[in-house]
Amino acid sequence: MPDALIAHEPAARRDASRLLVLGAGDALDHRTFADFPSLLRAGDVLVLNETRVVRARLHAVRAGGGSAEVLLLRPRAQAAYDPHAREWLALVKPGRKLRAGARLQVGDAGATVVEVLADGPRIVRFDDGVDVGALLDAHGEVPLPPYVALRQAQDDEGMSDAERGERYQTVFARVPGSVAAPTASLHFTPAVLDALTARGVVLAPLVLDVGIGTFRPMSGATIDEHVMHAERYAIPEETAAAVAAAKREGRRVVAAGTTVLRALEGAALRDGQVHAGEGETALFVTPGFGFRIVDALLTNFHLPRSTLLVLVVAFAGYARVRHAYREAIERRYRFFSFGDAMFVEKA
Repeated sequence: MPDALIAHEPAARRDASRLLVLGAGDALDHRTFADFPSLLRAGDVLVLNETRVVRARLHAVRAGGGSAEVLLLRPRAQAAYDPHAREWLALVKPGRKLRAGARLQVGDAGATVVEVLADGPRIVRFDDGVDVGALLDAHGEVPLPPYVALRQAQDDEGMSDAERGERYQTVFARVPGSVAAPTASLHFTPAVLDALTARGVVLAPLVLDVGIGTFRPMSGATIDEHVMHAERYAIPEETAAAVAAAKREGRRVVAAGTTVLRALEGAALRDGQVHAGEGETALFVTPGFGFRIVDALLTNFHLPRSTLLVLVVAFAGYARVRHAYREAIERRYRFFSFGDAMFVEKA
């Protein structure tokens, strides 16, 4: 196993989640995630997202009194996470109280809202001398979605906030930069990774920093009205080479999650080849998209009006996905981040 994919200890029994397999045609099979390695073949390239969720949520006090919340999305001047950056693109609460010029205090650190962007986010500038990385370590929280926080409060009574936050990391999370986990990868355990390697599956890492674009609901009347926020990705030379060899030799490329699919297909838009290096993708995969790289997809179950569900429909076909989701609902599969999973072969 590559050094970059050595896993830390996972949350208990992640591989016990159910796995719905949508094979050729409408064939459905019901497994658990521990069976996932048996669905892959020797020589398949399984691409994994090594991004790590940042402790990016800060609780602040407004000048003059009153509480506030700041979620740091990314540095203003660059796409990659940088704990030394002073200016950040951020989401804030309460928005009506945090206009340009508003002052905030987090512990001993001060910050100013310097700009309100058209679609709602703010530019927040930390005062000179503030070590943002140290501030996040001391006061930041992993930005758990509300339903995850509620479930963990019920399931993990007695755990510290840090321990709960660690459950919202994949077992191969390595590179900080995301504000949400690549949820399909939350099912992996060291045992599953070992089993994949033993079968001759090639494990290939990349990084896509998950931002608000991945989970932002569609609000327009049609799919065409939705605009994706750009997200940064980084593809190592070894991964680009492994993917190129697989495509050349007729072996499958399997994406562990929609974030991996968007990174690979976004990197191949120019000429059909996955190029190594860093970039950004605002790719919105919709029905009719011509997939060039990914042959099979591991994903969780998604809600209506989400770009994630649109992507899965584009990949597998509307009728097949409708059939699979009807079966999943009838059998009470779990949706959301800590829900169950689906393995889909391309239509």
